[in-house]
Amino acid sequence: MTAVETGELRHVAIIGSRGFPSTYGGYETAVRYIARDWVARGIAVTVYCRSREGAARTWVAEGVTCRYTPGVETNSLSTLTFGATECLHAATRLKPDAALVLNIANGFWLPALRAAGIPTALNTDGIEWERGKWSRLGKQVFYRGAQASAKYADVLICDSEAIGDIWRREFGVESVFVPYGAPVLDDVGDDRVRALGLRPGTYALAVARLIPENNVDLFVDAIEASNGSIPAVVVGSATYSTPLENRLRHLDHQGRLRWLGHVSDQELLTQLWANAGVYVHGHSVGGTNPALLQALGAGAPTIAFDSPFNREVLGQDAQDAVFGTSPTDLLATLAAVLPDPARRRAMRARGQRTVLERYNWRNVAEGYLSALAGARTLRARARQVSGGASQ
Repeated sequence: MTAVETGELRHVAIIGSRGFPSTYGGYETAVRYIARDWVARGIAVTVYCRSREGAARTWVAEGVTCRYTPGVETNSLSTLTFGATECLHAATRLKPDAALVLNIANGFWLPALRAAGIPTALNTDGIEWERGKWSRLGKQVFYRGAQASAKYADVLICDSEAIGDIWRREFGVESVFVPYGAPVLDDVGDDRVRALGLRPGTYALAVARLIPENNVDLFVDAIEASNGSIPAVVVGSATYSTPLENRLRHLDHQGRLRWLGHVSDQELLTQLWANAGVYVHGHSVGGTNPALLQALGAGAPTIAFDSPFNREVLGQDAQDAVFGTSPTDLLATLAAVLPDPARRRAMRARGQRTVLERYNWRNVAEGYLSALAGARTLRARARQVSGGASQ
């Protein structure tokens, strides 16, 4: 894609992630790949960050300019406060050609970017106003943020066609479909897994933040119901202390499962996926989940919570790869998959083929650029209309 095709985009800002390079979550996974891709295309990229590199407010990592602005690091205020200072800085100081905005809570601050003439494309992500981790007030804030996003963003990006349907029904707006991506990996080693005392191909794995809608409790319930017949590993932590963390710590101490907490080591995480007997993806709210794609790309035989978002990735006919809300249902699926090598090989091949064909990072990065170029074109047309009307 040339500069002309991207609407002469020479400098793009990314607002709303935790930083670069980061492995914290879905937004950060996407930023890690697309920012590198854009820099390789000759585009200047500034990523706003929530923490500093030493005492610096600006630094460069892998060709990406990282910029820190202040905010309040709490569960309820971090997104809003960091987003506010990032948007204000971009509007008054940075003034990029376009901005990719992440998180619908930042919809409140889009008018500042619009007033500065900065075209915006906003990633709608999941259905934040339905997430169980938020209070009633928090859900209302996210819903209002979604309304603001629908009103003020030049282009909305949905990472799942099912999410696009929800925004169409709920807010009467169209969005551009650009999914997340993942690499397809072969010949992944197992030395890191064996060093943990795990035997490749035998354990059930869950990788998720410890929040209600990711159903880690459901996974643990099923493992406990197995009476020790299924070796299990849980990767993930909560931002703040939760009863689930205490439960996992207790079960790990008893030797009934392995809880590894948050794993930022990507080589280890990839080996855990690649050598799992089965990966259990419990995410129930959201669009295309990066962890699901990473697991499939690494070759993990994967089963997922039965939701329209997960079925969109796995295939609508993947009845053998989904489970419901009952621990008994999940345990029955685990018991059917783990002892069947042929079935696991078929699941592995199907998953990697899906990622290769539909979730390629190069195409994802280009899709985001096209969305930003579209936002720039729409803003230019709006200025022309406004200018014509004022004459």
